[in-house]
Amino acid sequence: MIRKITFGQYYSVDSPIHRLDARVKLVVTFVYMITLFMINHWAGYVLATLVMGAYIKASRVPFKFIVRGLKPIIVILLFSVVFNLFIKDGTPLIEFWIIRITDAGLYKAFTMGLRLVLLILGTSIMTYTTTPNELTDALEKSLGFLNKIHMPVHEVAMIMAIALRFIPVLVEETDKIMKAQMARGANFEEGSLIERAKNMVPLLVPLFLSAFRRADELAMAMEARCYHGGEGRTKMKPLRYRFSDIVAYYLVGIYIVGILVTTLSMYVLAVGAGIVVIYCVVQTIVWLTRRKEVSYETYQIGRSV
Repeated sequence: MIRKITFGQYYSVDSPIHRLDARVKLVVTFVYMITLFMINHWAGYVLATLVMGAYIKASRVPFKFIVRGLKPIIVILLFSVVFNLFIKDGTPLIEFWIIRITDAGLYKAFTMGLRLVLLILGTSIMTYTTTPNELTDALEKSLGFLNKIHMPVHEVAMIMAIALRFIPVLVEETDKIMKAQMARGANFEEGSLIERAKNMVPLLVPLFLSAFRRADELAMAMEARCYHGGEGRTKMKPLRYRFSDIVAYYLVGIYIVGILVTTLSMYVLAVGAGIVVIYCVVQTIVWLTRRKEVSYETYQIGRSV
């Protein structure tokens, strides 16, 4: 099971999603997660599923690799489906002893299971197509306004990036420890729940010790390189929006309008559509302004040379 965890791993391949600005992928993931909890009609679920399918296709991440990331949540998925399956409201479909399955319970179980799968897929695709460094820069750039209230945005973004980067490392370390313990006769797959919990103790202790050791080594390495936080730091590759990023924002806006059409009333739809249009126009203006600034700087450098 440990070797099947792929969340937090970057999958290196050339694709339109990989080439997008990390800030765009953050917005896409955030908007997608919010809209999943807004949907209350089957048409919305169909739209969200089609969008996720197109997103996965554009990312060029192998389907087998993505499915491997879903296997660790099968237990949670089954629990959610079974828990919602026995809702008492609605027309009874199956009645046997104390078991009563209704049409409302069946619909609720299906939609909750689909929502959980789409939620995991959305966050997983972001980590598959975005390196930890890109994610750090995107978080720091997007939350930069919080610096005005003296919030350590750079440090928070760095902590999140380090946590994501260490997920594959800890998974690999856990796999090595499990193999070593199994060679000594440990069994992690058989026995009662209490016996399995006892067998996990020889695994967790060295894993925690290894994690603390790696954290100490990382801290010393950062101090040796004179790292003192984000104050005064510059970027070798500053984030700049490109035309494809603006197109992605417009596609996100169209998706939001589609979800609103299937979910909310016409009055709320009009307000939401207006907000989306204003947001897209502002993003376009910002992109054009920055493009002119870069062109002017290039022109000045050319004249000086």
